[in-house]
Amino acid sequence: MTKILMLSVRPDEQAAIKAWQDRHPGVEVTTAAWELRASTVDQTAGFDGLVIQQRYNIEAEVYPKLKALGFKQISARTAGFDVLDLNLAKQNNLVVTNVPAYSPRSVAELALAHTLRLTRNLELFDDRASRQDFRWAGLQAKEIHSLTIGIIGAGRIGGTAARLFHALGAKVIANDLVENPELKDVLTYLPFEEVLKQADVVSLHVDLNESTHNLIDEHALSLMKPTAFLVNECRGPVVDTDALINALENKQLAGAALDTLTGEENFFNFNLEGQALPSQQLVKLRAMPNVVITPHVGFYTNIAVQNMVDISLDSALAVLEGQKPTTQVN
Repeated sequence: MTKILMLSVRPDEQAAIKAWQDRHPGVEVTTAAWELRASTVDQTAGFDGLVIQQRYNIEAEVYPKLKALGFKQISARTAGFDVLDLNLAKQNNLVVTNVPAYSPRSVAELALAHTLRLTRNLELFDDRASRQDFRWAGLQAKEIHSLTIGIIGAGRIGGTAARLFHALGAKVIANDLVENPELKDVLTYLPFEEVLKQADVVSLHVDLNESTHNLIDEHALSLMKPTAFLVNECRGPVVDTDALINALENKQLAGAALDTLTGEENFFNFNLEGQALPSQQLVKLRAMPNVVITPHVGFYTNIAVQNMVDISLDSALAVLEGQKPTTQVN
């Protein structure tokens, strides 16, 4: 019987895992809560396949150990795979797969929800109400159809977000290395800097790589309107957090919604009630009433979780059966 080990498994994933295994009686899926690290890799012995989802980069010594243990693949049940060194994986004959489209709509809908929360000043109204100040003066909202939405990265998720914003009557502009003709009915492609200059809301949907690290830096933020909002639904390091904080403090930006932050592996999905926060950037951002922070939950819907489990296990099994999965990234 084929044995697959799934790591960093949450309780809410168990139903989806059981449903997949019921459909594959020849496969035994074992789950564990720990991550793949140099200190834990020996515990993977005896398994044929490996599925991961983790916060921390995998150390270099893990790859040859996996090869020595007989593994042929590593399946990430996330869209991002920056915790993996693709070159080291290839050198050790390990096929790496991901889940490129677990549910584009789940993240796109959060971008829309964040945008509406910002443009309706709901964070600011909540801040006033918490002080029993129920006045509305100075917080006039903007209707979505009167706005220009800038999409940076119009791939699966960004393209879906563009269609949602377009459906509500907003003007949508976008920048992407590849222009998708199927989106021409809902958006207009423009150069990167033009999108920043024209947009009332800039929504980020790019992969994290060398070219997108600190993509939104001090210069990029300086191009945005002082009345504009930034929404980040992709990866924390795409935004220079210190530059963002400076822009917000100096009123060069009206506000931001962040579902991801640099260093989030130290605080997101942890209960830190009554404790000092491990990030001064997080402390500063939380103190700003015009900033919305959610703990990287864009993926966290019923459909997305099911798809992440199904696609990652399907990909792992495909490699083990000698097939080339469509989700291979190295």
